[in-house]
Amino acid sequence: MTPEAWVALATVFALGAMSPGPSLAVILSNTMSGGRSQGVATGIGHGIGFGIYAFLAALGLATALSIHEGAQLALRWGGVVILIWLGVSFIESSRSGPKKTNGVGEGSSDASGFFQGFLIALFNPKILAWMLALYAPFIEADVSVNTLLGMGALGMIIDGTWYVTVATVLSSGNGIERLRSNAHVIDGCMGVLMFGFAFVLASGWL
Repeated sequence: MTPEAWVALATVFALGAMSPGPSLAVILSNTMSGGRSQGVATGIGHGIGFGIYAFLAALGLATALSIHEGAQLALRWGGVVILIWLGVSFIESSRSGPKKTNGVGEGSSDASGFFQGFLIALFNPKILAWMLALYAPFIEADVSVNTLLGMGALGMIIDGTWYVTVATVLSSGNGIERLRSNAHVIDGCMGVLMFGFAFVLASGWL
């Protein structure tokens, strides 16, 4: 992969991490209930889980491309459909307005937060959709194992750093309330981005 491709892939990982969804909900919940340490532990667990997911997804896509030449075309148009679906979902979520703030619950252990973050990264359907939609253009049939490992490591570092940062910032002052009050704006922006990515992917620019 070229340096430009790595930068583009890093951008895709960053946008995926920043988009609202089940993963962010778990980070928010654990930060509110268990404080900064549990939120950070959840972010670290999510980053490790995402790194493993990114490696396995890249390996699976590379295998599919090596088996059948038409896999790339199928993945491209499948990605367009998924991106449009994600865009519609984000826009619908944005129309619901600011999210209500739930009360702070009883805290649990940092280890529990770590495993919650790890598991949500592996079983979050939005991550799978994101991978299929935007990951495929960076994968080739003859990609090396070192490149695949590099993709996984890049995803782990970016994802983990983002969620640890979120937990750290939100555990200071009224960060959680501000994020919740602006969540519908973030959803709307992500919806527009999804439609834009769908157009770019369909046009063959990505």
